[in-house]
This record gives sequence, structure tokens and C-alpha cells, in this order.
Amino acid sequence: MENLVKDIEKQIELFAENVQAHVEKGNKAAGARARKATLELTKLFKEFRKQSVGSTK
Repeated sequence: MENLVKDIEKQIELFAENVQAHVEKGNKAAGARARKATLELTKLFKEFRKQSVGSTK
């Protein structure tokens, strides 16, 4: 679970960096990277939900 949380934190950091570059500087490639990070975060959040529910049983 710790590794999963670290992966989530890393993806959030990547998203924040790229979305800032996209919004402030108009960097289109950074926008694409930010969107990719959101897809990865979705997967990680789903896995977190599975693990967190499973760990309470």
C-alpha cells in the first residue's frame, strides 16, 4: 500500500508541474502529459480503493 501511495503522490506532482506549464506558458505538450497523468491517477485511485476496502476485512 505504501508503494501505491508513493505512486499516487508522484503522479499528482507530475500533473501539477505539467498543468502549470500548460496553463501559464501555453505548452501544448505539457497539456498532453497532464492528461496522461490524469489517466494514470484514475487507475491508481481505483487500485487504492480496492486495496483500502480489502484491508478492512
